[in-house]
Amino acid sequence: MRGRQGGGAWDKRVFRLAEGQSWKCKPGYQSIVGDRGAFRFDVPTGWHFVPGTPTLKFYDREPPDDDILLEVTPFRLPAGAIDWGELPLAQLFEDSTKQEPDELIWRGEAIEVERKDLELIWHETRFIDPGEHREARSRCFLARRAEHVLLSTLSFWPEDADRALPVWDEIVRSLRMGQHLTLAARRGPN
Repeated sequence: MRGRQGGGAWDKRVFRLAEGQSWKCKPGYQSIVGDRGAFRFDVPTGWHFVPGTPTLKFYDREPPDDDILLEVTPFRLPAGAIDWGELPLAQLFEDSTKQEPDELIWRGEAIEVERKDLELIWHETRFIDPGEHREARSRCFLARRAEHVLLSTLSFWPEDADRALPVWDEIVRSLRMGQHLTLAARRGPN
C-alpha cells in the first residue's frame, strides 16, 4: 500500500519480489510490507485494510461488522548524531501508552520480547469500550530497529480471544523491520 501525506489518495500496488527475496508467510496469511521493508508483518488473508496517515487499520471484517481491529503506526527516527539505542524502549513504551482508555479495568505488566533483530515490548489491557459500553481487550506493542519504530494495537472482544490471540502471536513472530527490499523490475503485469 502506498499513500500520500495530507489526506491524499492511497493506491494498492502488488509487486513480485526480486530474485533472492525469500519472505514466506504461514498458510492463510498475507504479508503487509510498509515503506519498502521499513516494516513487515503477516495478517490473515482477507482482512479489510483502511489506509490512514499516520495510522493504518486492518479489520477482520469490513466495518461495522468487524470484531478485531489492528492499528499500526510507523515512525522513522532521525538518523545521524543520536544513538536511539541509548533511549530505553521501555521508557518510550510507557510514554507512548500513557493515554489509556478512560474506563480501564486492568493493565498487565510490560513484557519484553528477546529478539536479535529488533527490540519489542508489549502489554495487554482490559477496558470498557466507550461506544459499545462493554468490556474489550487490547494488546499493544512498541518495536524498534535502528531508526524504525512501530506502534501497534490489536483490539478485540473477550469472546473473540480464541481468534485474536493467534493473530497477535503471528504478527509478533513475523515482524521484521529495516529489511528494505528491491522490487523486481519487469514490464507488464506482475
